[in-house]
Amino acid sequence: MKRPQVLICGYYGYGNAGDEALLLALLRELEQLPDPVQPVVLSRRPAETADTYGVLAYPRFNSLALRRCLQEAQAFIWGGGGLLQDRTSWRSPLYYLGVMGLGQRWGLKTLAWAQGIGPLQRGWIRALARRSLAGCTAISVRDGVASQWLQEWGIPHQVAPDPVWSLPSKTLPEWETWPQPRIAVVLRPHPQLTGACLEALSQGLQRLQASTGAYLLFVPFQLAPPGSPDLGPDYHLAQQLQQRLPHRSQVLEIRDPCLLKGVFRGVRLAITMRYHGLVMAAAEGCACFGLSYDPKVKTLLQELGMPGWDLQEMPTDPEALHQAWLACYSEGLALSPAQADLWARQSAQHAQLLRQHLKWG
Repeated sequence: MKRPQVLICGYYGYGNAGDEALLLALLRELEQLPDPVQPVVLSRRPAETADTYGVLAYPRFNSLALRRCLQEAQAFIWGGGGLLQDRTSWRSPLYYLGVMGLGQRWGLKTLAWAQGIGPLQRGWIRALARRSLAGCTAISVRDGVASQWLQEWGIPHQVAPDPVWSLPSKTLPEWETWPQPRIAVVLRPHPQLTGACLEALSQGLQRLQASTGAYLLFVPFQLAPPGSPDLGPDYHLAQQLQQRLPHRSQVLEIRDPCLLKGVFRGVRLAITMRYHGLVMAAAEGCACFGLSYDPKVKTLLQELGMPGWDLQEMPTDPEALHQAWLACYSEGLALSPAQADLWARQSAQHAQLLRQHLKWG
């Protein structure tokens, strides 16, 4: 018997490790459903997505392919992550709202899965989001900010930690050869990360390394496809900082989400801008220090009880950075194995939503 097709839409095929980790977590959960399904993924690079995950994949901006996928699917999943925000552009939420609207119009089961919501600065985007989410078969969100939006709109939903909490980790063969102690640094380009900020970060890391003797792992979370002549802005930023600390540091190039999560195993401190850098590091038992460029990072830091700064408030005095990081390195409380396990078990509620609503017959 032909398996029901489930069309999956998210920020896939862009080389963003966090979104790829979410896709992998979702596909693993779909594999465990009592009623087997055929995942079909909309991707910027469908051939790469199909080869990586062994699924059907189609170009996300091809209207003919999208129409055919919707015609053949029985369910639509709005994959996890911060898809519903208009801080960077109104076009992105409009795309996702539009595809969700088409799925609802075609009578598919429509699930918003492990979503973040906000910021939503434009009134018309908020109105579209509210209408689209109200029409969903079921919704799960990953934090209290998203839940608050839905509560204000009177829309039923579940709240649980990000699914990447429960994604398994594995280590590279060379993992054991990296010197100890280790500090991981996860940065991304941002307009507020000015030249003065980068200089302060560089000098602060130099002082932190001098104080601790730590080996620095620079971990880009968004990479261009393998074989590309340019590995992308995250990698360039990591290289720029690593060149100032060349003797006890390296830049990693890892695309497998499970291997990426495994990088943080045995790391003493993670300094991270990326949301999923924070999730992976905390899940692996690291003390974490956040540099928040987005409310979702700040919210998670607060929920974890871990320190950090909003990026626009970050000191430009290298010694201030050094002392804050050194305190976190020396005294920062990482999650205990039991606490990390609790976060992972709570994240399984997203899987329960799939089991509850992806039933056939």
